Amino acid sequence: MRKRRSVEIETLDEFDRLVSAGATSMRGWQVQGVDLSARSDVLGRLDPRGALLLGARLEPAVEERLRARGALVFPTLPDVPVDVYRSALYSPDELYAGLDEGYAATLDARAYAWADPSGHDLYDLVAQSLHDVAVDDALEEAVAERLVVGVMGGHDLARGSDGYAAAARLGRGLTRAGFTVATGGGPGAMEAANLGAWLAAHDDDALGAALAVLADVPSYSPDVAAWARAAFEVRRRWPEGAMSLGVPTWFYGHEPPNVFASAIAKYFKNAIREDVLLHVCRAGVVFLPGRGGTVQEVFQDACENYYAAAGQVAPMVLVGRDAWTDELPVWPLLERLAAGREMAARVHLVDDADDVDAVTKVLAGTGSGTA
Repeated sequence: MRKRRSVEIETLDEFDRLVSAGATSMRGWQVQGVDLSARSDVLGRLDPRGALLLGARLEPAVEERLRARGALVFPTLPDVPVDVYRSALYSPDELYAGLDEGYAATLDARAYAWADPSGHDLYDLVAQSLHDVAVDDALEEAVAERLVVGVMGGHDLARGSDGYAAAARLGRGLTRAGFTVATGGGPGAMEAANLGAWLAAHDDDALGAALAVLADVPSYSPDVAAWARAAFEVRRRWPEGAMSLGVPTWFYGHEPPNVFASAIAKYFKNAIREDVLLHVCRAGVVFLPGRGGTVQEVFQDACENYYAAAGQVAPMVLVGRDAWTDELPVWPLLERLAAGREMAARVHLVDDADDVDAVTKVLAGTGSGTA
């Protein structure tokens, strides 16, 4: 079967350029979230057969005619707090808009309240699925041509702790080495790694000063707003940070997203989010000490590497000898699982998060990093 030829149109300018170039057919056009209400005459001249319109704003009569003439038109969905056809990832400013009135007023909090996992409403489930597909598409565009390295770790690592500072230095070092850091987008070790990435373009003193600002509000509990404001203050003092990703989920919406990830792919379905997060980390994953969620990610990544095609195994670096051999003896099992397979040469254990050079060499394929 011949693959469908398609072109994504995410802005009105892109639509206008195609029309100006002489297009007469919309076959293969995938129009996402574009306001076409002022282009009714143009739409009337184009052949819409084979076009896909997702959440495009249209005059009602035009929408009916497009459907009748062969276009597939997905309508806008009322009573949903998010744009289910969005064409870009979230920014921290978008998710935290309204923070001055308290966290409950933000888009992030309203989306979590709407997506209550204890309920079961088919309309809401369809909306959430459409949203997550759109985020998938935006994320793939965001990571194209990037060397993405995942940094996974516990959400309860407090600001002001030695572990938090070490995770931030790791994020900074990876970014300076040319990698794009991706985390689960939440607090704790995830925030620390995104913070380090954000400050990678600034001098070394900036990180120490930023850590001091954040230490005044060590946790998002009991006040998410105060926790987020401290982070926004760091961004205000040290603007224009380096790009990094956060991939959080409203399934764990009680854990707010950190604001140091410059691009945020927030999902409703956690199972999709976990799979996607590991999938985009094609340059490898670093696992800082954590608990249930981090252990799950270790073995989910290990499963992918275990069955990966030749040459497709990505590095796995476990950070913290005591954490992964004694406290939670994940390393012996992982090492046994990898024995005799290609992945055996791609799993590594280093002493602590300050072994930035060792971690970087492992990810770059120039060092073993394993005792």
